[in-house]
Amino acid sequence: MQADQALIALTFVVYIATMLAIGAVAWRRTRNLADYILGGRTLGRWVTAISAGASDMSGWLLLGLPGYAYAAGFEAGWIALGLLIGTWLNWRLVAARLRRYSELAGDSLTLPEFFEQRFHDTSHVLRVVSALFILLFFLFYTSSGLVAGGKLFNAVFDLPYQWAVAVGALTILVYTFLGGFLAVSWTDLFQGLLMALALLLVPVLAILALGGAGATLDGMRTINPALLDPFSDAQGKVLSVLAVASLLGWGLGYFGQPHILARFAAIRTPGKVPAARRIAMSWVTLCMGGALLTGFAGVGFLTEPLHGPDTEKVFIMLVNALLHPVVAGMCLAGILAAIMSTADSQLLVSASALTEDFYKALLRRDASESELVWIGRGAVLALAVVALALAWDPDRKVLDLVAWAWAGFGAAFGPTLLLALFWRRMNRYGALAGIVTGGLTVVIWEQLASGLFDLYELVPGFALSLLAGTLVSLATPPPPDTVTAQFDEAIDAGTT
Repeated sequence: MQADQALIALTFVVYIATMLAIGAVAWRRTRNLADYILGGRTLGRWVTAISAGASDMSGWLLLGLPGYAYAAGFEAGWIALGLLIGTWLNWRLVAARLRRYSELAGDSLTLPEFFEQRFHDTSHVLRVVSALFILLFFLFYTSSGLVAGGKLFNAVFDLPYQWAVAVGALTILVYTFLGGFLAVSWTDLFQGLLMALALLLVPVLAILALGGAGATLDGMRTINPALLDPFSDAQGKVLSVLAVASLLGWGLGYFGQPHILARFAAIRTPGKVPAARRIAMSWVTLCMGGALLTGFAGVGFLTEPLHGPDTEKVFIMLVNALLHPVVAGMCLAGILAAIMSTADSQLLVSASALTEDFYKALLRRDASESELVWIGRGAVLALAVVALALAWDPDRKVLDLVAWAWAGFGAAFGPTLLLALFWRRMNRYGALAGIVTGGLTVVIWEQLASGLFDLYELVPGFALSLLAGTLVSLATPPPPDTVTAQFDEAIDAGTT
C-alpha cells in the first residue's frame, strides 16, 4: 500500500513540476500588461477551446457531477444538457463578436473595461461596479477550488487539511504569478486533455469490469429503478417544473463568466472561432458524458453504497479500485487539473480587475507596462492569500459556493453582455441597471427558501437583469452617435 502511495505521489510531483515549467516558459514571453492579462491576443484554436472548457469545469466535473449522477441517476442528465446548450450558444453568439468588439472598444483587456469603452462611460462607475462584483464572486469561487484541492490531497495522501490547501494554493500561485494568461491558458490545455482522458478511461474500465453496459444497468435497476428515470428523483418522486428549470438553467451562466469570456477576447482572430467551437463542443460532450457514466458505473460497481457528501468520492474510489498506481496517479491528477485550471483563471481575472480597472483606471493612468505587470503579479499574490484564508475551514460547502458564484456572474454580466453585443439602443444606464439587478438578485434570492424561491437563483437573476437592462435603456436617452457608430462598425466587421 505504501509503495502504491509512493507511485501516486511521484505522478503528482511530475505533474506539478510540468505546470511550473510551463509558467517559467510563459514568464519569458510576458512583456506587457496585454501579454499578462490576455496573452497578447495570440491564442490558437486548440488552446482557446480547451482552456475555455477547462477553466470553466473545475473540480465539480470529476467530483460533483459524478457524485450527483451516482446519487440521482438520470436526473443528472438535465444539468449536463443545460450546460451543453449554454456552451454552444456562448460560442455561437458571443465568441467572435466579443473578440472583434473588445478590440474596437479601446482594445479592452477586461470585461469591466469593455463595458466602459462600449458605452463611453467617462464616470468609471460602470467599470468599478463590474470589477467589485468580479472580486466578490471570484474570491469565494477560488476559495471553493482550494477547499476541493485540500480535500483531494487529504484523501489521497492523508495530509492535514490545512497543509493540503496550502500546497495546492502555492502551486497555482507560482505559475500564475510568473506567466500570467499564457501560463494559465497553456496549462489549461494540458489539464483539459488530462481531464478528458481520465473521464474516458475510468467509466469504460468500470463497465468492462462489470461485463458490459447491460450488466451495469441491471445492477442499477436492482438497487433503485428510479435512477433510470430522468423525470423523477432518486426517491421516485416526479421532478417539478422548478426542479427541471433549475437544472437546465445552469446553461444561462456561461454568458457572464469572465474567465471564459477572456478566452474569446484572446483568440488570435475571429476567423478561428468556428474551428475552436467544434473542438470545445467535442471536449465538453466527452467530459460531460464521461462524468455521468462514472457516476452511473459506480452504482453498479461499488459494493458498499456511498451516502451524503461521500458520493463525491465515486471517481476516486473507482480509480483506486481499477487502475495501476501510476495510471491512478494520472487520473487523480486530473482532479487536481480540474481544480487548478479554474482557480488559476479566477485568480488572474480578479488580479486583472484590480490592476486594470482600479489601479490603472483610477490611480495611475500613466503607469508603465512593466509597473502594471508587477502590480498584476502583486494582485495575484494578495488575492491568493485572501482565498486561502477563506478556504482554511474544511467544513465549507464547496458546491454551494460554486453554484452561487456561477449564478452571480451569469446573472450580473450575461444579459448585459448579450445586450451590449446585439442591441445598438443599449446605453450605460441600462448596463449599470442590468449588472446591479442581476448581482443583487442572486445575493438576495439565495437567502430565501421554499416555494418559488427553490428555483436556482441564476434563472430569476438572469431574467430580471435582462428586463432591467432593457427597460432602463428605453426609459433613458439613447446612446450618443459615437457609441452607435462603434456598434455599427463592429457589426460591419463581420462579427455575426
